[in-house]
Amino acid sequence: MVALTGVVLGRVYAGGLLPRLVIVAAVGSVLVSVAARRLPSWLVAPLSVAGLAGFTAWSLRLSADAAGLSGSLAEVTADAARNGIPRLLTAMIPVEPTPDTVLVPLVAAWLAGLAGAEVALRAGRVLLGCLPPALLYAGALYVVGPNADPAIWPTVAFAAVAAVGLAAPSRGPGPSGPDPTAGLAPGVRAAVRVRLAATTAAGLVVVVGLAALLGPVVAGRVDDRPVDPRRYVEPPQVESLDENPLIRISGWALNPQQKLLDVTTRRPGAPADAPSPVPTPAGPDSGDGGRSVRIRLAVLSDYDGVTWRVGATYRNAGRILPAAEPAPGATVETVRQEITVADLSGRLLPAVATPREVSGARVAYDPQTGTLIRPEGLTPGLRYTVTSAAERPDDNLLGMADVPAGEEVARVLRVADGVPDPVRRLAAQLAEDNGAPYARAAAIEQFLAEHYRMVADAPSGHAYPNLGFFLFGPRNAGGQRGTSEQFAAAFALLGRLTGLPTRVVVGFRATGDGPVRAGDAYAWPEVLFEGLGWVPFDPLPRPDDEPRPVEEDFRPTPEDPPPSEVPEPTLEPTATPPAQAPPGGPVDSGGLSTPVLVGGGTGGLLIVVGAVLAVLVALRRARSRARLSTGDPGRRIAGAWRELTDALRLAGRPVGGDLAATEVAERARAALAEARAGRPRPDADTGAGRTDAGPTPDPTPSVDELAVLLNQVAFAPGSASEAQADRAAAVATDYTTALRAARPRWRRLLWSTHPGPLHWPH
Repeated sequence: MVALTGVVLGRVYAGGLLPRLVIVAAVGSVLVSVAARRLPSWLVAPLSVAGLAGFTAWSLRLSADAAGLSGSLAEVTADAARNGIPRLLTAMIPVEPTPDTVLVPLVAAWLAGLAGAEVALRAGRVLLGCLPPALLYAGALYVVGPNADPAIWPTVAFAAVAAVGLAAPSRGPGPSGPDPTAGLAPGVRAAVRVRLAATTAAGLVVVVGLAALLGPVVAGRVDDRPVDPRRYVEPPQVESLDENPLIRISGWALNPQQKLLDVTTRRPGAPADAPSPVPTPAGPDSGDGGRSVRIRLAVLSDYDGVTWRVGATYRNAGRILPAAEPAPGATVETVRQEITVADLSGRLLPAVATPREVSGARVAYDPQTGTLIRPEGLTPGLRYTVTSAAERPDDNLLGMADVPAGEEVARVLRVADGVPDPVRRLAAQLAEDNGAPYARAAAIEQFLAEHYRMVADAPSGHAYPNLGFFLFGPRNAGGQRGTSEQFAAAFALLGRLTGLPTRVVVGFRATGDGPVRAGDAYAWPEVLFEGLGWVPFDPLPRPDDEPRPVEEDFRPTPEDPPPSEVPEPTLEPTATPPAQAPPGGPVDSGGLSTPVLVGGGTGGLLIVVGAVLAVLVALRRARSRARLSTGDPGRRIAGAWRELTDALRLAGRPVGGDLAATEVAERARAALAEARAGRPRPDADTGAGRTDAGPTPDPTPSVDELAVLLNQVAFAPGSASEAQADRAAAVATDYTTALRAARPRWRRLLWSTHPGPLHWPH
């Protein structure tokens, strides 16, 4: 019965190592009890546990060698004991038999065999002795869950073995021993036998009744999908730094000589000078004609208008990873790389797409994106080998390929609210003359490559304001240039706006064997085509190409014409001369007098103006309350930041969307200090300077604190607390009040009624 448990559990394991080990554990535990049945009962357990320790050590060493894991037996055993249960429940199906995935089944099988044998042999309670194997069998079925076909024949065999065990006569002490009525008087013997028969009949009735009641219920649950226990266990997670590795591109670009990896690439069965099946786009520093290999670090599929995120679900995996069918007509080549980690940090494990076998490191794998992580994190000197199936689709099929739609790809088609109107109009213009999906993708790729410049010192950022400034910002102010971060993010956003399922990939460009440096890091977009899979695109400009101004090919049409272009009404001459007043003065028509009409009209106008101003004040206050006190802490901190930027705008010191939060905070402090000092300066809304009392020290260093809280919300979503949100609201309120107080009196009167904050975009 214990051995059949190994058969059931082995259906979710790769290979036959686990069932064989469980069978050996079952036989060994029962044989120890049989061999020691004449010894005192208190001596059997220590002997069996000693046998369990020896068998477990041998099994762990065997499974470690089979999986190619390094380390001493003590290290392997400690790691397996510490992480056995969570790794068993988070491992990818099929589970590779490694020390941490075989330890718990082997120990449980040995203990079940020991308990069952002792109860059945020593106490003669065969039915009670079947309980430990039955519990072990039920646990194995629960662990397998819906990840394998129903275990019909092992269950039938389990029940048959239990029935044979119960039917076999027992030679030991217990209820199946000598006749209990022997030696009794005939009358007493008859009464005892009648009582035994009645008890047996009653027990039979109870059993038959339970079978009749529970049988239909159990039969009705046969086709139900079992519960997967893996849903209750959190799989391995990436660090916050790895959730959005796209922001690391700009930092790597500023330190291009930093050594991140050492790579040795082999292509079994291919000539030494064969071109790569996954050519890298020829960036400004490639110079190899696109023959280098792309090493993928992360795939980012989720975009909320602020940040691209990985959003993958990783499962602990063994050395062999699940294989997927290649696309029809695709060229697949095996690429084997030996990678040594240098200064690369985090948990994401670089590999050529798509990995099939990993040795030298314990990994977790996400089949949907084909990416790897090392749950323990990367350390300098870590060396591992990855064998990948590099796939290249048939280019001849791209022109006619369609893109999928529906719930399955909704994640990579989702566009968050707040897309700038010029970006939407640009996407519509690029898709206007390109009906086929591949033609739309190629048009976006060509537009970005021809009109924008790639530079290493561009600031990081891919939120809507950053991309809007990258696409349409003035060249002399830093617009229309960026790193591969902005190129890939802009392509992915424009693609989704035109109906293309897109994602962003972060990785490295490796040209042959040797070091991979920070300057080799870059990002590229991919588009999903039906039957072809994810196809990479290259929106980066070619070396030495001078970008063409965006205005030559895209002139956004304003929604409303400027006032100067609105035609003025023309007075047409009339043939009827105006009526002349009759002589003798105006004739009284009997209506209201002119003073009454003028006074009433003026009063009504004042009432209307007052009502409008009151409504504006109420709306402004309601808007501020909603920003500062409604929603989760992250939303409230963002609302406090909008209050600060609106205050700067009202003071005639607006800030652009290309500035970092710390730069905005610095300008906010300068604006308040300048307003209080009364230094003459040209003001956008006054047109002249003003002079007040003298310089006043800046009492608002907490604006920097608000900038820190905003960065925390942007780069670590969900980490802000209610106390931090309250602090952000207080800082924004204090700053707005101080800046308003520093304005002239009549400006302060107009401050609360200005309608701008109700419609200004953010």
